[in-house]
Amino acid sequence: MAQQIYLRHCCDPVMDPQAADSALTAPVVNIGPGPEYSDNLRLFQGIPGIERAANGRLWAVWYGGGTGEEGENYVMVATSIDDGETWSPIRMVIDPPAPVRAFDPCLWRDPEGRLWLFWAQSFHHFDGRAGVWAIYTENGESETPNWSTPRRLFNGVMMNKPLALIGGEWLMPVCVWPWSTRVDISEEEKRPNVFVSTDRGKSFALRGGPQVPGEPSEIRPCEHMVVEKLDGSLWMLVRTTYGIGESFSDDRGFNWTVLRPCVIRHTVSRFFIRRLASGKLLLVKHGPIDVQTGRSHLMAFLSSDDGKSWYGGLMIDEREGVSYPDAVQAEDGTIYLIYDYSRRGEKQILMARFTEDDVEGGKICTENSRLRLLVNQATGST
Repeated sequence: MAQQIYLRHCCDPVMDPQAADSALTAPVVNIGPGPEYSDNLRLFQGIPGIERAANGRLWAVWYGGGTGEEGENYVMVATSIDDGETWSPIRMVIDPPAPVRAFDPCLWRDPEGRLWLFWAQSFHHFDGRAGVWAIYTENGESETPNWSTPRRLFNGVMMNKPLALIGGEWLMPVCVWPWSTRVDISEEEKRPNVFVSTDRGKSFALRGGPQVPGEPSEIRPCEHMVVEKLDGSLWMLVRTTYGIGESFSDDRGFNWTVLRPCVIRHTVSRFFIRRLASGKLLLVKHGPIDVQTGRSHLMAFLSSDDGKSWYGGLMIDEREGVSYPDAVQAEDGTIYLIYDYSRRGEKQILMARFTEDDVEGGKICTENSRLRLLVNQATGST
């Protein structure tokens, strides 16, 4: 009889390690999804990402299927060519055979202009290993681009955008969820790590991550992001049970300070931070900088001093049940922010379009800015 593996925070214990290896099989990239993926059939969806091609085409990704975070989850992609005012039906689906699920997707346009789609695969909710997969296209400007063959890059989950350093290295924020009990997963892999590519995505290597004091469950479930500071050091922000933890590296990610609480107050949820073309940092979080709310009051802030202080405060969406922001900036300075609302209720994927002036003024003051643009709404019901 196969050895049983018990996993914390997992509603589906893996009974057969060989069966769990089915998560290592490359899924089909379905560029012609049928009626089985219709919006009126989905009971759950959320956790989105966004990216923009050179010609202004916007791409959105999220996952859904099933009734929650479970083995029936699949990743779906839609696109917009009118600045997010309207969106296509689902154009592509990645749906491995259940109970392997595809989840926590991420879109990223690399420095060469290629559009990447990353996602995680796991046997049931979490098999103690998961794994980050990727495809890319050279023609993200097209509504129907040609995608590369799916490739598994490393163990773990990566739901936030990579970071291209000034020197050319790509940093990928990856973590095997720390409560894994698999014997083939090292303690080092359970940190909020960075994997690095020095050859434009041909290969990746684990570089390092911070030590995490306390119980592994204090990180839930990493969702970390990294920014390169103006002095060349790296600043990592990590989702934790106490809000946001932070760590710093002065050697391009090989060594990190011990993870400590950050002064930015936050609920236990995803946030977004990124450097803008102006040199300022953009932070999107729940509530004011020094206030910890629940998953409500999604707000945007700016920093002109590399994160030492923050100003502005544009209210994106104040409702309960908004979460998981991701953003991209266009060449003209416009910021496109995607997030979800009411994953099992309204089941909406929403987008906001705004500028630094809007954030600084704390209100929409730019003519082309918009809030609560609907990307997709699932309407399935039991």
